[in-house]
Amino acid sequence: MHVALKTTEVRSRIESKLKEDAQAVLADCGLEMSGAIRLFLRQVVVQRGLPFDVKVPNETTVAAMEEARAMSAARFHSAQEIIDDLESKAGRAKKSRAPAKRR
Repeated sequence: MHVALKTTEVRSRIESKLKEDAQAVLADCGLEMSGAIRLFLRQVVVQRGLPFDVKVPNETTVAAMEEARAMSAARFHSAQEIIDDLESKAGRAKKSRAPAKRR
């Protein structure tokens, strides 16, 4: 059996928050950062490229992403606050779709 020696170091400068968030997710998966990087690089070799599609999001996707971020940031203190917020948004949506009045 051949044992690969870990003799090369890879360094990368990233934002602290990205590192912390990634470490938390990886820990939930039972991985450490170095193991996840090795896994990623092995998949790059096997796939002979990135192991996922890299695309620039279109306007619809960007709007959905922004809406999802806003939704995750929303905090309500009661069920009534949620209902009021949803009704307010539904009212605005109806107004924006309503045809213009003729004179």
